[in-house]
Amino acid sequence: MGIQIIKIKSVAKATHDVLRIETEKPLNYQFEPGQATELAINKPEWQNEKRPFTFTSLPQEKHLEFTIKTYPQHKGVTNEFLKLKAGDELLIDDPWGTIGYKGEGVFIAGGAGVTPFISIFRHLQSTNKIGANKLIFANKAKVDIINEREFQKILGKNFINILSDENIDKYAHGFITEDFLKQSITNLDKHFYLCGPPVMMDIVEKQLSNLKVDKKLIVKEGF
Repeated sequence: MGIQIIKIKSVAKATHDVLRIETEKPLNYQFEPGQATELAINKPEWQNEKRPFTFTSLPQEKHLEFTIKTYPQHKGVTNEFLKLKAGDELLIDDPWGTIGYKGEGVFIAGGAGVTPFISIFRHLQSTNKIGANKLIFANKAKVDIINEREFQKILGKNFINILSDENIDKYAHGFITEDFLKQSITNLDKHFYLCGPPVMMDIVEKQLSNLKVDKKLIVKEGF
């Protein structure tokens, strides 16, 4: 299909530094839950500055949604997204991505790495297939947790948060460790879906290896 122009329908805040942007959907545009695309702002100085973002809407919906973490201090593309409003235009490319749902398991995300899982969980909920899927979500502080209420509603006790910089009731404190994984997971013979900063993913993958998780069961995507 190639690059197409889409108009922004709305811009809202998902957290203090994460935007939820809803756009038009090109005719016959199709993607799978968990996939991403490249977006650019349709302004002369930004048209060639494409960046990867995950779809957080459902494939069957008539609009597209993107949940985008911004970094104002970088003065780059995501900072420019903070200036966007309804009516502005984006350039969208074809969908791509290696994270797709392969069966029930444990999803482990760090920060904005949760975005591929949003569409997957929404899709599973819409088809009544949530089952015993579990999400372990690592963040610095409670204010950083993307879509916390929605995940609580979808997953209940299978939504586990761990905060590195904040120690508060009902949230685990620290970093993901082998012991933490053993306490949080009862069955290691399931799929493990990983998405987050490369350093975190490398550490978690080594921890899973130490716990004798079959490499074939690990599905991952970096950002």
